[in-house]
Amino acid sequence: MIDQATIDRITDAAQIQEVVSDYVTLKKRGMNLLGMCPFHNEKTPSFMVSPAKGIFKCFGCGKGGNSVHFIMGHEQISYYEALKFLAKKYNIEVQERELSPEEMAVRNDRESMLLVNDYAQKHFSHTLFHHIDGKSIGLSYFRERGFREDIIQKFQLGYSLDQRDAFTQAAMKAGYNKEYLVKTGLTFEGDNHYLADRFRGRVMFPVHTLSGKVVAFGGRVLKKDDKTAKYVNSPESEIYHKSNELYGIYFAKQAIVKQDRCFLVEGYTDVISMHQSGIENVVASSGTSLTPGQIRLIHRFTENVTVIYDGDAAGIKASIRGIDLLLEEGLNIKVLLLPDGEDPDSFARKHNSTDFIDYVDQKSSDFIRFKTNLLLADAGNDPIKRAGLVQDIVKSIAIIPNNIIRGEYVKECSTLLNVDEQMLYHQINQLKHTEQEKNVTRYPPQDLFLPPEHSEPSESTRESSKFDSEERNILQVLVRFGELVFYHDENQQPVSVGEFIIEELERDAIVFTSPVHALMLAEFKKQCHQANFVSERFFVHHSDPEISILSADLISEKYTLSKIHSKIKKVDSDADRLNDLVPRVVYEFKNSLMLEMIKQKLLEMKVANDNKNNQLVDEIMREMANLDRIKKQLSKTLGDRIIHKF
Repeated sequence: MIDQATIDRITDAAQIQEVVSDYVTLKKRGMNLLGMCPFHNEKTPSFMVSPAKGIFKCFGCGKGGNSVHFIMGHEQISYYEALKFLAKKYNIEVQERELSPEEMAVRNDRESMLLVNDYAQKHFSHTLFHHIDGKSIGLSYFRERGFREDIIQKFQLGYSLDQRDAFTQAAMKAGYNKEYLVKTGLTFEGDNHYLADRFRGRVMFPVHTLSGKVVAFGGRVLKKDDKTAKYVNSPESEIYHKSNELYGIYFAKQAIVKQDRCFLVEGYTDVISMHQSGIENVVASSGTSLTPGQIRLIHRFTENVTVIYDGDAAGIKASIRGIDLLLEEGLNIKVLLLPDGEDPDSFARKHNSTDFIDYVDQKSSDFIRFKTNLLLADAGNDPIKRAGLVQDIVKSIAIIPNNIIRGEYVKECSTLLNVDEQMLYHQINQLKHTEQEKNVTRYPPQDLFLPPEHSEPSESTRESSKFDSEERNILQVLVRFGELVFYHDENQQPVSVGEFIIEELERDAIVFTSPVHALMLAEFKKQCHQANFVSERFFVHHSDPEISILSADLISEKYTLSKIHSKIKKVDSDADRLNDLVPRVVYEFKNSLMLEMIKQKLLEMKVANDNKNNQLVDEIMREMANLDRIKKQLSKTLGDRIIHKF
């Protein structure tokens, strides 16, 4: 790990305008610099660099951050790799903190396994091009598939000799430890120290991480043998978790960002053939069902995914179940069904990139329409099957997080299925209501006033935040003005903006529900009493990239007014308006919390009424009366000028 002092030296040296100027032509625009965004295609410049704040922000695609984040995004590398990149640029020696024995053991294991895999990839590639069997068997196979030599080298393809332990013996002779050969799955170890190569007699497909490290292999057998699996893959290990990896992501990431679209296929050769035809924004799930980890990996680069299927109907029906996960993540999904007898590999070999993209644009359809048509063909005129089809489609629509998109799909399905829109909405609401009832948590009125020892975020609140806007408004004020003096107390001691906000939140035991927001608040509490603490600098250059990226966004955003306040008057988010702004962001958060608690009580009331539990109904009514009293006071406070003691 790089120590904080070294991170500070790097961020001090890496002036944002200098770093960005290596990649973008910038022109002076007042206090800032303006240029064309390198992260998306645009005709009018919307990419702004602020030397004073040390950040960049694109008002077209939304990307922003400091120098480290710019390098992360442009070079598609990790936070620590970006720090090392900048350290090298500015001739700064990187000092890493000393690891504990346990951390050192884990890191040594990981590094040793990565070194073994790196050796294996080079060994298999060398065998493919230089060994007589590699050339006559492995290389011949790839050439028969139509792969050019430059593509074979780009994807680092190889061949493992069809001998029991040829690779294992070569690796051990080269000085690699048997323990790591076994841990990576390259070697089997049986009884009596029997060693054998896992991939013997197979052409090799290395699996790369986002940063290009080889963490696994896929091997395809070339002999026709019904008893032998066609493909064998590396087992799960310390460095390889297949549910978090996508084949080809290392070679596709920049193209995905540039095209703002990802093609998702099934196999290794599909990816390689599409690359060879000029389509590089493509990844493969490698024959496994899509997982949340893989979806999050795609979502880092785009919200638009086109899933490409061959004509195998049974395979399609099995895989579309996993695509609901893509919808749930909020991605925009299109589906392309290739002609009978074609798969992405064969289709790409017959078409250049322009023809392929034209075909995709003409023939692809949104996932809900595709799924509806597919299931309609099975249901026919059978009323029971059609009813099941409606339920299936409704389940997919219900998980779409965007209300507008969900509404459009309801209209489309109403037409396709000849079902009334209101009935579809009724089914969706029933599903959502059932899900809500499962998760109903009874909130007694004193929850807003829990003692401080109960104020840590619970597991249930770590998943998502219903109060994202309100929490961001508070954090924006903390990041921009947290260390400024807000007022003097009765003893004439200065109280900072941050101290006022923390006191207000802790008084009612209010916690942030977003994990990163809660972490930022905790960091502020720890740091705010340090000498020379400057909140904006501390957070924008924080060692946690999630915090620093969010902070850069916050200082480039306007304060978001609540609907209540927008009807009253405009508040400028400037330091000279702190008297109004600071308490307002806190009370707007409290008001939103109170409205959510009332909403929960109404839901509980319905459940209690349905169950004819009169005693519980009476109890909830008393609680709601108390909540309503607090709500009225909050509404009055938000409507009045808040400050009384300044």
